[in-house]
Amino acid sequence: MADNPRIWAVMPAAGTGSRFGGRLAKQYLTLLDKSVIEHSVLALLACTDIKAIAVALHEDDKIFSTLACASDPRVLAVLGGRERSDSVERALAALSDAAESDWVLVHDAARPCVSTNDIQRLITLGCAHTTGAILAAPMVDTVKRGNEVGEISATVDRNTLWRAFTPQLFRFGELRDALMHCRERQLAVTDEASAMEHCGHRPLLVEGSHRNIKITYPDDLAIAAVFLSGDQQ
Repeated sequence: MADNPRIWAVMPAAGTGSRFGGRLAKQYLTLLDKSVIEHSVLALLACTDIKAIAVALHEDDKIFSTLACASDPRVLAVLGGRERSDSVERALAALSDAAESDWVLVHDAARPCVSTNDIQRLITLGCAHTTGAILAAPMVDTVKRGNEVGEISATVDRNTLWRAFTPQLFRFGELRDALMHCRERQLAVTDEASAMEHCGHRPLLVEGSHRNIKITYPDDLAIAAVFLSGDQQ
C-alpha cells in the first residue's frame, strides 16, 4: 500500500426505507442509545485516516442536522438523488478537495455494526489492490434457484458465492467515471462494485464479519442491538 493514501468516505442516506414500513426512514430508527445512521457514521469517524464523510440525504430530511455526529467537522451533508448511485455521484462531487487518485469508501447508512478492524483491513488490502476492494462474506447457506412459479429449479454451487457488504473502497476518479458510465448507458447498479465491474474492473473480496448486517426488516434491529452490545472489534 502506498504511504499515507488520502481516503474519503461517502454515505448514501436518501432512501425512505420502504421495505421496513412505517413513517420514519430506517436509518433514523433508535438502536440502543443512538439512531442507526449515527452508529454507521461514528464507525467511519473512528477511522482517523478518513479525511471527510459526505452524507447524501433526501431533500425533505429534517433529522440528520439535529444529530450530534452531523456537527463533526469531518461530516458534510449533501443533497442525495433518486437512486443510490445518484446519491453516491452527488456525494463524490461534493468532495471538492479529493484528487483523482485518492481512495473513497462507500458505506450504507443502514449498516451500523461494521467494526473498525474490518474497515482498517479493507483500507489496507484495498489500497494495495489495482482496483480496490469490498467487505464481503462467503455464502454459508444452501442456495436455491427458483422458477417463475416459485418452485426450486436448481441448487446453486455456493463455493464461489459471496455476500457483498459495505464499505466498498475504490479510487475516487475511477468510481466517479464508472457511475457516470452506468448512468449514461442505463446499466443496473446495485452497489459500487457492480458499477466498477461494468467497466471491466475486478475488485478484491475482503472477508468481513457476518455481524455487518444491513437493517432491512424490523427483526434486524434486535439482532443489531445484540451485536452492538457486545465486543465487535
